[in-house]
Amino acid sequence: MIEKINDTDYFSLYVLCDGVYAAIATPGQGAWSNAGIVDLGEELLIFDSFATPSAGYELRKQAEEMTGKPVKYLINSHYHGDHVFGNQAFADTTIISTSLTRKWFEEKNKIVDLKTEIEEMEDYLNKLEKQIELTADRVMKASQINQYKEMEAILKDLPTIKLVLPTYLFEEKMVIEGSKRKVELHCFGGGHTPSDTFLYLPQEKIGFMGDLVTVDLHVPIYDPEEFCAILKKVKLLDIKTVVPGHGSPGGNELVCTLEKYLSFLIEKTKEAVKNGVPLEVFVSNLEIPDEYGEWKGVNGIRGNLSKVYAFYAGEKVMK
Repeated sequence: MIEKINDTDYFSLYVLCDGVYAAIATPGQGAWSNAGIVDLGEELLIFDSFATPSAGYELRKQAEEMTGKPVKYLINSHYHGDHVFGNQAFADTTIISTSLTRKWFEEKNKIVDLKTEIEEMEDYLNKLEKQIELTADRVMKASQINQYKEMEAILKDLPTIKLVLPTYLFEEKMVIEGSKRKVELHCFGGGHTPSDTFLYLPQEKIGFMGDLVTVDLHVPIYDPEEFCAILKKVKLLDIKTVVPGHGSPGGNELVCTLEKYLSFLIEKTKEAVKNGVPLEVFVSNLEIPDEYGEWKGVNGIRGNLSKVYAFYAGEKVMK
């Protein structure tokens, strides 16, 4: 039984079973994504580090005070800032990712000039504020407001952010065994990003999925085919409790829901590309199922349709 045990300024802590906890982000406060705490026996493992150093330090503080044990490992599920900008709070630990995640982390998150970075973010927030005023759609407006608050929190921490890269790399599978439990890291490829890692606790049947699973969110798609293939493999594992990258924990139905969503996007897009329907016409005329009507995301379902369309249109051109 999943039970809430604490609220902080950035996240709420839930106990999933003895020694395994989910840190579920409070919207708009600077955590942005979810994280995990696993008691290995003598030390702790943390899964993802949040979007800001402030949230990352709070995560470590809560984990160590709650268990009386030190953090030894930090896992980075993928390179996106909302999952890794808190890494500096764990700079003295072993930070683990795939080599591809480390490469993209280093290239895409690089802060070349702090002053320019701050100015660009302030400009982005000003434009987003104007967009919010003009947006009539209720769900889209809520998505934009949350985006504004999260980016505002990152801007506040930006002068103190130090990008701390992973120090230990693996490729497809890694097992970490403590005196209390064993955990497995898996990377089945890249669906949300070029390389997506999740954490599996085989004995407890718990999966910390990063953004391979999200709840009521039009999660950005890197490769739709591989994304679907990854979720099919995930379903073959014995996972009873799923902790998504965004949203509340649940069961295996969370994986099924996202798989169904991706299948819808793929099926409709392949049909449009095959029939030569232009992107603008396809996106404008497609009837969106009611079940996705409340899903959030600043680019909405149309952003993902455009991405999937580009994927299959490019494939057709290559052939």
